[in-house]
Amino acid sequence: MDECDRTILSLEPELVELRRDFHRYPELGFHEFETAKKIEAYLQNLGLQTKRVATTGVVATLIGKRAGKTIALRADMDALPIEEETQVEYKSLNPGLMHACGHDAHMAMLLVAAKVLSENKHKFKGNVKFIFQPNEETAGAEQMILEGVLDNPKVDACVATHIWSLLPSGTVGVKSGAIMSNMDVFKIKIIGKDGHTGAPENAIDPIIAAADVILSMQAIQTRKLGALKPTVIMFTKIKGGSQKNNVIPENAYLEGTIRYLFQPKEDRSDDPAILFREKVEQVCQLHGCKVQIQMQRENDVVVNDSAMVNMARKVLGNIVGEKNLREYASLASEDFSAFADRVPSVFIHLGCKNSQKGSDYAHHNSKFNVDEEVMKNGVKFFVEIVSQYLEDGEN
Repeated sequence: MDECDRTILSLEPELVELRRDFHRYPELGFHEFETAKKIEAYLQNLGLQTKRVATTGVVATLIGKRAGKTIALRADMDALPIEEETQVEYKSLNPGLMHACGHDAHMAMLLVAAKVLSENKHKFKGNVKFIFQPNEETAGAEQMILEGVLDNPKVDACVATHIWSLLPSGTVGVKSGAIMSNMDVFKIKIIGKDGHTGAPENAIDPIIAAADVILSMQAIQTRKLGALKPTVIMFTKIKGGSQKNNVIPENAYLEGTIRYLFQPKEDRSDDPAILFREKVEQVCQLHGCKVQIQMQRENDVVVNDSAMVNMARKVLGNIVGEKNLREYASLASEDFSAFADRVPSVFIHLGCKNSQKGSDYAHHNSKFNVDEEVMKNGVKFFVEIVSQYLEDGEN
């Protein structure tokens, strides 16, 4: 065990307490005011100068002994509007709010990594930018970037990790290319003509059009794109009619999401959102209905840079062993894509699934919890990839 490992091991109780404190006091995106204050105080105690970005985001830069490249490490801060149902002693004290996605662990890991790196800043050339990002659930990364988080000093590479309850504790998901999906959110209003159920021929029924839309969309993945382009179209809300049960309504409403795990062609001919819009319009026209479609892209595909992945694999192999590395991708989405779109980046999934510790619930579940034992591996990863990247930067 080297000096760095011993230091991280000695800081494990602090790491756990940081995570539990964040867990007790969850805050929603762009409202992480108390969370930001705690982060600022911790970083300032390390001798770092902090800056607010995007209202509640916190950034600090560690300057090495000599000028060089700048690598950014990112952790997300926001919690979710979920009532916690775990029985842990550190459960949420804020009613209706919960850290049900591991962001509490991400902040704790990055803070402890900042402490270790600060104590060793005389050993490396270049800079480390610590980015604590608000509102990951809805495009907080893009707001930070618009406000200049990748500048002064200019960021050359970016790294993030996500606690992941779908992978066993002690394993890590890391692969090149597309690793987390885009997410398009849609709202559809189908406009027909109301009437009496005893004379449907005199009406234009938006309900049957809505049903046909739902069924027809499932063919996009198999008939337009193919199995080698993973795509999931999910309808999560359907509404139609608010009067008596013998009245055909004028309108029907559908909502849902489109996720895919590939980069569309330059001409966008295989863009699922475009194909979706075209198909919805065709189906509604077939039924004599008009349609209004609202589409919002919340996140792009997260694409890992191959050189950064190779570096991460080398580092992670030393931490958890090559046998515990997984070629892993997910149809969940992540706004880290905003960073990865602009600079070479790597995003890893840090497995924390352990049924004996109750950390095998899915993300966004009211019983979600973290196997805290794996968090020290996240700290080691941050510290060692910084060392590796800045060392390589000298060549």
